[in-house]
Parts: sequence; structure tokens; C-alpha cells
Amino acid sequence: MKKTNPIEVPEGAERVLLHACCAPCSSAIVEWMLANGVQPTIYYYNPNIYPREEYEIRKAESKRHAESLGIEWIDDDWNHEAWLDCVHGLEEEPERGGRCQRCFDMRLIAAARKAVELGIGWFTTTLASSRWKRLDQIEAAGKAAEAAVEGTRFWAQNWRKGGLQERRNELLREYGFYNQLYCGCEFSQASGNTRNS
Repeated sequence: MKKTNPIEVPEGAERVLLHACCAPCSSAIVEWMLANGVQPTIYYYNPNIYPREEYEIRKAESKRHAESLGIEWIDDDWNHEAWLDCVHGLEEEPERGGRCQRCFDMRLIAAARKAVELGIGWFTTTLASSRWKRLDQIEAAGKAAEAAVEGTRFWAQNWRKGGLQERRNELLREYGFYNQLYCGCEFSQASGNTRNS
């Protein structure tokens, strides 16, 4: 019995806005896209990351990776105060709970809006490459953003499949990427969540 490819390019997705949380998570996805006829634009929008120094390190690594491949890379503002307002009341939620859902909603609606602004119909996210995040939450956020922003389509994809998790780890070593030890926000850090994203 022939094994089906766990990753397939949606029809019409020759250009895709890839919301990226960090270079390690985006590296194998970008490589796969380029090898399969998809031109990604990396969109770095992560107001959840704390402290600012951590944000800047992850941003610099993401930009370095994109520049090494000659692909477009877009930075959006680090507005941590707006993110704190967004998750207000959910600070004590466990990882993978309501706070994470609210965070994904905020970031993916921004990605959908940026895709429209750039004239790119499709968007997806590296958040779905992390084994520490719930795919159902990410897909729900992507589908809600698609519904809210006319002219966009969300590429719901488990980016852990097709050998990409293993390739991520190889590329991490090849590029010498900084590899963070917590998801990003101060609440995930305080919870003792010190696993790689």
C-alpha cells in the first residue's frame, strides 16, 4: 500500500505568508515549501515573547535565516502591552489552555490581515510545528482568522509530519540557531515550561 504524503500544497497556494515564531521552527517548513513550488514570505509577529531581549534574539535569528535564503522577511511591532491586554484574566491558565488560544487568535488574525495587505491569499503558521502546542487550538485560530479577514485562506497543516521535525533538528545544528527553552511569554516561563518550542 502506497504511503500518502502527509503534506500537500493546497490548490492555488503558490505564495504563502508564513507566520513564524522562531528560526528553528520555520527552517524545515521553509525548506519544504521552496522544494515544493511554494514561495513563502516570513512574517515575524510575536508580541507574546518576553522579555524584550528574548524577542530581539529570536527576531535576529529569524531574519538571518530568511536573508540566507533570499526570501522576504517582515517584522511587525513588539507590542507586549497589547498582548497582555489580550490575555488579561487568563494569566493563571495552564499551558495549552485559554491563554494560549487567545494568543494564537491574536497572532493569526494579524497574519491574515498582513496576507491581504501583501496580496497573498494563503497563510499558515509555524506554531503547528511544535509538539508542545495543541493543533486543534492552532487550527481553530487560523480558521477564525480566515473567516474574519475576507480574501484569505488558512493552510491548516501539521508541520511535524513528513520528517520535518527531524529536519528541524538537523537545520538547528547546521545553522547554529539560538534555540529557546520556553514558549515565549512570562507565564509559560514561570510555569516551568522549559522545553524547546
